[in-house]
Amino acid sequence: MRHASFARLALLCAALLLSAPRAHAAVGMALRWDRCAGDAGVVNKNFACDVNTGSETLVGSFMLSRPSPSTSGLEIVLTLASASPTMPAWWAFKNAGACRSSALTMGFNAPTGSVNCVDWDPTNSMAGGIGAYQYPSAVGPNTSRILAVVAVPQSALADLVTDQEYFAFRFGINHTKTVGTGACGGCEVPVCLLLQKIDVVTPTSHQALSTWWMSPDDLYATWQGGAGVSTSLGSGCPAATPTRNATWGAIKTLYR
Repeated sequence: MRHASFARLALLCAALLLSAPRAHAAVGMALRWDRCAGDAGVVNKNFACDVNTGSETLVGSFMLSRPSPSTSGLEIVLTLASASPTMPAWWAFKNAGACRSSALTMGFNAPTGSVNCVDWDPTNSMAGGIGAYQYPSAVGPNTSRILAVVAVPQSALADLVTDQEYFAFRFGINHTKTVGTGACGGCEVPVCLLLQKIDVVTPTSHQALSTWWMSPDDLYATWQGGAGVSTSLGSGCPAATPTRNATWGAIKTLYR
């Protein structure tokens, strides 16, 4: 009798599990220092601005809302805003005559030791680079924008799935010209960095990601705390001031 009752109870539990609604899978993007979000990357990076050696690593990742077969590349947009009236010279990268023209680089492999975040290109044939560094950007004199792209050859198209965090890019920011003769000022100024878009591209379609992964703060990383950031369209960096009373729609308008 007890065996029969136990069997009925087991069947009932199984039925309840099958009929229960599944938790919504994480979808979207994340921006962190040192590692991907799923591998405990950090939100804020503080630097004493006292040496010209060493570097910092900014890592972007994503999770898909639907599978992306035959993925050929990514298009990436990242926006920066400083707490100063104009973007400091320390953040002047890439362009001819920029104070730290060689300080910003791009990497194409997930950070060493990554566990939960995997390369979307298993063949390691990915290539690309920073197409433009807009300094300042159209949003205002205290902003700049990174436009970058990565791609694989036709022979290495990748089939991407849902429920997996994928490594998207790695930007290296070195400490050259921070102190001493020829130093570029503004290293100590707080900056808010926003991962604005990752467009996952195939030969016939694309999947544009512009939302956060687990929470709104996932899209933001901060430098020196990121506090006090404002532009002509508004103020505040959500990662630095999470209690700020603002809608997500209002936040996005700061970076369009």
